[in-house]
Amino acid sequence: MHRRTFLTSAAVGGLSLALAAEPKKARKLLLRSSWQTVNIGDIAHTPGMLALLEKHRPDDEVTLWPSPLSAEVEKLLLARFPKLKIAKTKDEQTAALAACDFFLHGSGPGLVGKAAAEQAKAAGKPYGFAGVTLSDAELKDNRELLSGAKFVFTRDGDSLKALRAAKIDGPATDFGPDATFALDLKDEKAADELLKVHKLEPGGFLCAVPRLRWTPYWEIKPESVKPNPERSAVNEAFADRDHAKLREAIVAWVKEVKLKVFLVPEMTYAVPRLKPLLFDPLPKEVKEQVAVLDRYWLTAEAAGVYAKAAAVASFEMHSPIIAVANGTPAVLLRQPTDTRKGQMWRDVGLNDWIFEIDDAKGADVAARVVEIGKDLPAARKAAAKAREFAHEKMKAMVAAVG
Repeated sequence: MHRRTFLTSAAVGGLSLALAAEPKKARKLLLRSSWQTVNIGDIAHTPGMLALLEKHRPDDEVTLWPSPLSAEVEKLLLARFPKLKIAKTKDEQTAALAACDFFLHGSGPGLVGKAAAEQAKAAGKPYGFAGVTLSDAELKDNRELLSGAKFVFTRDGDSLKALRAAKIDGPATDFGPDATFALDLKDEKAADELLKVHKLEPGGFLCAVPRLRWTPYWEIKPESVKPNPERSAVNEAFADRDHAKLREAIVAWVKEVKLKVFLVPEMTYAVPRLKPLLFDPLPKEVKEQVAVLDRYWLTAEAAGVYAKAAAVASFEMHSPIIAVANGTPAVLLRQPTDTRKGQMWRDVGLNDWIFEIDDAKGADVAARVVEIGKDLPAARKAAAKAREFAHEKMKAMVAAVG
């Protein structure tokens, strides 16, 4: 069965409609989210979910239980959501859990907030998981925790199939997209300044985003993560092979669409790799049309730039989601070391905009990116349709709080 058909089947659709029809009552919600700040996608989960709650549950009082926040990210959140309460210390988190009416685990790569969810379960608090990817190991090791949830929404169809196949009795289950699809956080001023510095015109450039097959956390957090020689070897073996295909698309974009390219990072570790992986091997005449961001950026600035881009082509997952959240077409290049989350591109109907990198030819990636660039109105229409579908499913997800 086609993935989109599976996700919109009568059974799944019936559950979503039933949940969406539940009357909304004011609640004190404790949102466990904000997993890390070295990734604009992990930052984006939280303001996306907060925007959903603000729109569909405006009377609820929301407290965020984050992993450590940087001062800059906290400032971003409070500027957009001034009523938000943040429980940063252990005492504040304990008090927030005791006071809440519902514990909501936000979207993410898995049961990242497992310990907090177990505390909610032990305290007798109703709880649910909204937009998570689940591995087979997590399903096997957390049956009791999952069975006690009111609902488990997975952000990809493969996780949903695995969850249902595991026959974990108790929670309602459905497809619930990554909350980043609801992101409305944008720093327009910073984006305009960045475009001016790099001589880019709104609607006149492609953003290209690299990724190694394994995120080198041993570089990002050397104080807590030991080097991994095996994963480093995989990264080294495939880095140029993977990115050669994206470079082919960049060359075709410049020569055939005749627009510029902006090389940007999704994670901190990617900044020093933008040039060696994507810029340096380009032909001289193409380099003249390619700009490179020489620093990390935060989600609001990135969203502002993606909103002004003609399109995005990315090995990372969340840059495409942020792009589509802003109506910008985005192509996902998926590596085999990635989790099930990449399937969500098919789940929201963007089958033509995802490439399994080991199976794809650079020419195929280039042809699709050029196709988007030569008919941007049609591509924007497709992006808008995917965004609308994601919002329908996310509305049902937050309604499930009850």
